[in-house]
Amino acid sequence: MAPAKPNAKHILIVAGDVSGDIHAAGLIRALKAADPTLSITAIGGKNMQPLCDCFLYDLAGTGASGFVEPLKKMPLWMNLLRQICNYMDTQYPSAVIMVDFYGFNHQVLIQANKRHIPAYYYVTPQVWASRQYRAAQLARLTKKMFVIYPFEPDFHKKFGGNAVFLGNPLLDIMPQPLDKTYQISDPANHPWQLGLLPGSREGEIRRLAPVFYQAFKLLLKDFPRTQAHMFLLPDADENAVASLLGETPHPQFHFVKDKNYEKRSQMDFLLACSGTATLENALLGVPMVVAYKMFWPTYQIAKMVIRVKYISLVNLLADQEVVKELIQYEATPMALANVTRQMFEHPQQLTKMREQLLSLRASLGEPGVAARAAREILNDL
Repeated sequence: MAPAKPNAKHILIVAGDVSGDIHAAGLIRALKAADPTLSITAIGGKNMQPLCDCFLYDLAGTGASGFVEPLKKMPLWMNLLRQICNYMDTQYPSAVIMVDFYGFNHQVLIQANKRHIPAYYYVTPQVWASRQYRAAQLARLTKKMFVIYPFEPDFHKKFGGNAVFLGNPLLDIMPQPLDKTYQISDPANHPWQLGLLPGSREGEIRRLAPVFYQAFKLLLKDFPRTQAHMFLLPDADENAVASLLGETPHPQFHFVKDKNYEKRSQMDFLLACSGTATLENALLGVPMVVAYKMFWPTYQIAKMVIRVKYISLVNLLADQEVVKELIQYEATPMALANVTRQMFEHPQQLTKMREQLLSLRASLGEPGVAARAAREILNDL
């Protein structure tokens, strides 16, 4: 079903989670800068909404992860898919651009393919980690994929995909790392700054926030001057998260809503949920331990399909365990506290990890990723 008259100035962009919303917003700015006459229709999140000519739905605010939890979103997704099909049939966009979020975006790609609408993927899902058969589907349904890790083009080429690496878009938004050293003469009495990153999704926060908080409480026994900072999204409900802790928060515990990474870059060590945050931490040069606790059925499925040695992007890129990973039942307050205690007692280990993290930054390209992708898309069209 080919549209009668494609609109060369009309593009649909779809993102479905918080990180995808941020990257899609950067791409929209770049597209508009390159061609101010473009009309952008989008499904995404709060970062994309003010940049679009037509915003259909805040899907990022309702995103689900894993294998089981997305099933709860199926009625919503089916309704949105019907709206998108109607949009394609009436507005004749010249292209659709998907951003991460494979489950829903794959269905959009199928509908675009039926209508012979060129499709691009910006921030391609990490299909190399699990369910690699999806790479062949992406190759068939997309004109071009903009991948975010240097090893991905070769992977997608094996499946017939046209994948290009223009750099990692995090470089467009991350500040330069601080000039920081760990010259600590008395670790036990040092005012350590401990960051807690329980994730962006409701399930992640519910599972990890209490664990991270209790790890901080354990650390206070050996490092009584430690200050803990739990990082939340700008629109997160602090009272709701506080209620998960099971007690009135300790006076040295603080909530932080840090839009520009300034506070996070000042941390000495981080307890971080696996995901994009681990790569952000690496770009900031902040040492960390990575924890991941999934919904139990999701974990059982993940064990069967995951095909990589590590869960954190940092270790995957380095192809070695730069940061300690604690998964599912291993992610306990005591285990997290023990790893952190070891680092605080031996600050030279913090220095070594910081150097290893910053060495990864050079492998991810240069800033200006969104602008380069926008030029490629517009030149194609």
